[in-house]
Amino acid sequence: MIDNYDLDLRSMQEARRLAIAAKEAQREFFHASQAQVDRIVEAMAQAAYENAEYLGRLAHEETGYGVALHKKIKNEFASRTIWESIKDVKTVGLIREDRAKKILEFAWPVGVIAGLTPSTNPTSTVIFKVLIAVKARNGIVIAPHPSAKESSLEALRIMAQAGEAAGMPSGLISCMTNVTLPGTQELMRHWAVDMILATGGSGMVKAAHSVGKPAIGVGPGNAPVWVDRSADVKKAAWDIVNSKAFDSSVICATEQSVIADRPIAAELRAEMEKNGAYWVNAAQKEALARTLFKPNGAINARTV
Repeated sequence: MIDNYDLDLRSMQEARRLAIAAKEAQREFFHASQAQVDRIVEAMAQAAYENAEYLGRLAHEETGYGVALHKKIKNEFASRTIWESIKDVKTVGLIREDRAKKILEFAWPVGVIAGLTPSTNPTSTVIFKVLIAVKARNGIVIAPHPSAKESSLEALRIMAQAGEAAGMPSGLISCMTNVTLPGTQELMRHWAVDMILATGGSGMVKAAHSVGKPAIGVGPGNAPVWVDRSADVKKAAWDIVNSKAFDSSVICATEQSVIADRPIAAELRAEMEKNGAYWVNAAQKEALARTLFKPNGAINARTV
């Protein structure tokens, strides 16, 4: 019967259903031991790593953004490298003791997390958020960007299959398939959701911080880079150009402007040009601006 409802209604109902399922699964997972948690998270990280190339290609084909090979690298980092960085972190029971001050610190999960993910880095963001959520014994419901829902869902499916095979309760992690703004808002506001991890545009991040729940938001970046006269200019030039070119520059943290110390500015420009950087003239700058930006200064997403 619900199939006859409008998409926004189906999306809202799905958000409620997934949030409640995650809450029920998280209550069971609360009692997991550190060994059980780590076994599940490691299994999911390994599954994501083994499918890094497949998921990178899927994300590129679905969104049209970036470079499939570079998305593979991001998936590998979000799975294996992240797991290596958190595997020895204690997240169950007593994690720290200060006998002198008579302080005991116990790890306690947040509950259920709403994970909002972007179109620019869909699969790698899903991988990362699922791993850190489950490592801390939380449940998570992913609300993907509409233009990246299939690749996001596939990343979640692969991880859920591996996690459940290792003992994770069914429903602890999930991904919305009916994606709408009302559905995402319903997810964030639902009583079963305790925290929001939002990665995306300014409007979405602002909405996440306006719900009244703990929220961590990461919006669009506008990162400058300062190159001092004491820098290794050749390395700086290579790093800047390589970072800017990686995945067609869709990563928010990529350098958007370069400020060079005057004594090494000419050398830096020359080295950047050797690595493939190109300086446009005034006419080219205006032509690019007309193509890439709308009259109000906003980026034209169709040109990304």
